[in-house]
Amino acid sequence: MTDLPSQAKIVIIGGGAVGCSIAYHLARAGARDVLLLEKAQLTHGSTWHAAGLVGQLRSKKNLTRLMQNSVAVYDRLEAESGQAIDWKKAGSLRIAASGERLAEIRRSLTQAKGFGFEAHEISPKEAQDRFPWMTLDGVVGAAWIPSDGYIDPYALTQAYAKVARAGGVTIREGVTVTGFERAGRRITGVETNHGTIACETIVNASGIWAKRVGEMAGVALAAGAVEHQYVVTEKKIDVTAATPTFRDPDRIFYLKPDVGSFAIGGWEQGAPACWPEGVPFEFGRELFSENYDRLERFMLPAAERLPILNEVGIQTVINGPIPVSADGEPVMGLAPELDNFYVACGFTAGIAASGGAGEAMANWILHGDPGMDLWPFDVRRFSSHQANRTYLAERSSESYGHYYSIHWPGDELQSARGGRLSPLYDILKKNGAVYGSKAGWERPLWFDTGEVEASETPSFEQKPGWFSAVGREHVRVREAVALIDQTSFSKFEVTGPGAFEALQGLAANDLAKPDGSCIYTQLCNGRGGIEADLTIMRLDADRYYVVTGSQFGVRDAGWIARHLPDDGSVQLRDVTSAFAVINLVGPKAREVLQSVTYDDVSNEAFPYLAVRDIEIGLARVRAARVGYVGELGWELHVPAEQAVHVYRTLREAGEAHGIADIGYRAIESLRLEKGFVYWSAEVTPDTDPYEAGLGFCVALDKGDFIGRDALGRIRADGPARRLVTLSVDGYAPLIGGEAVLHEGRVVGTTTSAGFGYTVGRTIAFAYVPAALSKARDFVIEAYGKAYVAQRGSRALYDPKGERLRG
Repeated sequence: MTDLPSQAKIVIIGGGAVGCSIAYHLARAGARDVLLLEKAQLTHGSTWHAAGLVGQLRSKKNLTRLMQNSVAVYDRLEAESGQAIDWKKAGSLRIAASGERLAEIRRSLTQAKGFGFEAHEISPKEAQDRFPWMTLDGVVGAAWIPSDGYIDPYALTQAYAKVARAGGVTIREGVTVTGFERAGRRITGVETNHGTIACETIVNASGIWAKRVGEMAGVALAAGAVEHQYVVTEKKIDVTAATPTFRDPDRIFYLKPDVGSFAIGGWEQGAPACWPEGVPFEFGRELFSENYDRLERFMLPAAERLPILNEVGIQTVINGPIPVSADGEPVMGLAPELDNFYVACGFTAGIAASGGAGEAMANWILHGDPGMDLWPFDVRRFSSHQANRTYLAERSSESYGHYYSIHWPGDELQSARGGRLSPLYDILKKNGAVYGSKAGWERPLWFDTGEVEASETPSFEQKPGWFSAVGREHVRVREAVALIDQTSFSKFEVTGPGAFEALQGLAANDLAKPDGSCIYTQLCNGRGGIEADLTIMRLDADRYYVVTGSQFGVRDAGWIARHLPDDGSVQLRDVTSAFAVINLVGPKAREVLQSVTYDDVSNEAFPYLAVRDIEIGLARVRAARVGYVGELGWELHVPAEQAVHVYRTLREAGEAHGIADIGYRAIESLRLEKGFVYWSAEVTPDTDPYEAGLGFCVALDKGDFIGRDALGRIRADGPARRLVTLSVDGYAPLIGGEAVLHEGRVVGTTTSAGFGYTVGRTIAFAYVPAALSKARDFVIEAYGKAYVAQRGSRALYDPKGERLRG
């Protein structure tokens, strides 16, 4: 019988690299009464058969920082634990065998420059000098990262565990979690095959079993498992401690030096999802049979790049399950369904991430904050639809096979589509809608009407195939009138006698406005960082309607719910599916709307930031004078069953005014011209309203709210940096993430960028030091090229907002 404590303050489920790293970091932070449960033995699952490559450069600064934090742990862990971990900081090579791949590499290197991360473009010959087994056939360039490397996953995990135990963590192997005891929004006990453990905090780090463990607690996780294969060659290769890791994404393989051999794996399309119905708890330190058809997909191309593979045989084939989420990225954070259930799973590159992920999770658990914005990894980025087992099986397999695909700007995955449709889907499809997806919703990206030559052809440095079509939509909004299907907006009702006090204590802006008012506001954390950026419509004193972005609904509703009183005085209800949203926008919008309603929609009767119930044709809709594109317009929140009628009524009335359908790519162009921010780009938990230029939304004098003290200090001291609008004459291939320089020195990174069709310039937002916020001249680097940029007013189009309010 396992000696199992009857209680623990923190219980970690899963003894792989990530779970043991969390225990290690909790112990180093001084946490006590920590218990780690492993159903078999440490590393059993995916860790024991992981290849162990450690790469750091990611598409976002904080994600790269997380990987850098891993390397910092590996640099010290051997001395700290007194145990060998076989950490080889030998660097990494990534080669490009096409111009498109080289452009992708150059984009990542420009991002690295903005992050302050050391990475270099080198010539094909320089790559061969570092890795002499490669041929130069078709190679046009390479990236060299000197601080990458590889490590022994088993030894790493045992070293984590050793330090954790020395710091007071209890580790129990052979204990299977069978369920949870729950009271309201909290887990109070962990049920196991050896008894129940009372607890205060749960951490689900159970790897390929994480989804099943989550389901026991009522938590939906978009985290699955996929079969992954790699081979270890015969020990006939003269590798040294200086041999770097090697990646040839055009041939979909990676390579790690081993003792006298190579370990070679691939990311082929069509890898099967493992047990979509749920990974059996009985599965342990096991492997699947070799699949030689799948092996050939990357081993034959690998042999072309590395002729030595035609002379050296395969010693071992590893085919085992690895975690893969619905988008291929890790799943971390506090589950939105509960107040004390943390998640750290879905780590396809779990060895590379474990050190930094463990540190972030320890911060989250102990301080309520990971220490940096990790939205691309956040569990709340997924809707419950994306945790659907069929969706997850299809999407995780595609995400796996997409790992080494060229990641074009605006890339869209194609699997598991069509599960969430607006009532207007079929109509808009017939009108030429080209759809993308967000949070499982199908959303029009742009419309192929045949008026201009257009396609979905992507590009890095040239204009994409849809450029002219989006420009046509942009102009219709600015000059005439357009309809936008924004049904995918997340929508909530907050009601009850305590609704005003609860929301007033969350919102930075003042909700003490007349009934029928729209309030644009941020919800801040204790540091003044922006947790949500949304619109709250005050219908009456006890009834509020909250609207936020498609992908932010789980996060924003969870933030609100977590801070509501538990006395039943406030109710939060998701009404996303109840209402379609049709945005009628453009200088002719009032003429169109007035022609289909008996209600007065004049500026006097229906001013900017007002919300009214009005009739349109046979329907009654909630109309709000708000918008994200900078023109006169109304968001029309329509009962779902009346959406088609309202759309057809408006479309027919607008024909005389040149009405058009537009998609989300045009919205992006329009909002950039207006200087409007986007949560997860310009505003995040790491940014405050004052540096983002949103000080007008902060009502410090209204009374207490979350973040008020911090925001008061920021306002008094002045922000250390400010968001500025930069622009380049004509078209430049900027999409966000590019390095920003002033007088030859890197001073920031662009947060969003794109072409402004009205102003005829490429627009980019960036945070720069406050001392430079009035400087005029900057340089933006993209694909190794420098683009001269000028700082302008925040809104390059209609800076006074006269058209929006007209």
